[in-house]
Amino acid sequence: MGRSRRTLPEELLLLALDPATGTTAQPQSLDLGLAGAQLVELALAGRIAPDGDRIAVVAPRPTGDPTLDCALELLRRRGAPVRAVHWIGGPRLGLRQTYLSHLERCGMVHAVAGQMCGVLPTTRYQATESAVSREIRARLDSAIRTGVPPDPRTAALAALAHAVGLGKHLYPGNEGRSSRSRLRDLIRHDPMGGLVAHAVIDVQNGVAVQPRRSPAPSAGRGAPEPARGVPMQPRRGSMARAVAH
Repeated sequence: MGRSRRTLPEELLLLALDPATGTTAQPQSLDLGLAGAQLVELALAGRIAPDGDRIAVVAPRPTGDPTLDCALELLRRRGAPVRAVHWIGGPRLGLRQTYLSHLERCGMVHAVAGQMCGVLPTTRYQATESAVSREIRARLDSAIRTGVPPDPRTAALAALAHAVGLGKHLYPGNEGRSSRSRLRDLIRHDPMGGLVAHAVIDVQNGVAVQPRRSPAPSAGRGAPEPARGVPMQPRRGSMARAVAH
């Protein structure tokens, strides 16, 4: 994979960085979004593909990006397609910091040391390549303003930004309400981005930890074996419950 452009996790993180405070918006859901953005980036690189509500490895060769290749190897070791919600809801300790450190090494951000309450050490990150951040934001703004179907990368970025709750960070206040609504609607333009975004929202709603219920057995019969290979459909209304507009 060439490094002529930023990956989706990097773009999502740059969108979430607050230029005034140097902190990331929606930090808890952002961690889920970064894990989901890795899946979309691997799909765009032709390494994985959706299989119903699951993710299957179709080409295990490395991409050249160490962080993505680590995720790809973990998926490969599963040996079978994994449900998107289970992957995104799994432990991803340090993923946000990994990408912040990477962006710092690339000169995209710089770390600013500080203290909380005059005692606890803190680190803020300020974007240094403002042109890149403006280009990322301009792609979203153009898709929202023109209504022209965006390219798959931009559609997936919009879906992830909505799923992690960046709408109010990017388009605040009552004047941003219509833009937030259109940001949500862009989810339909990329099937993989939509699958991952719904999975991110379902994890936040606790769907990933709920066991799947088997149909009740009929009178005089044992419980039927669950059908295999039938993908679960996203829950209706989960989008509206996850992020208020």
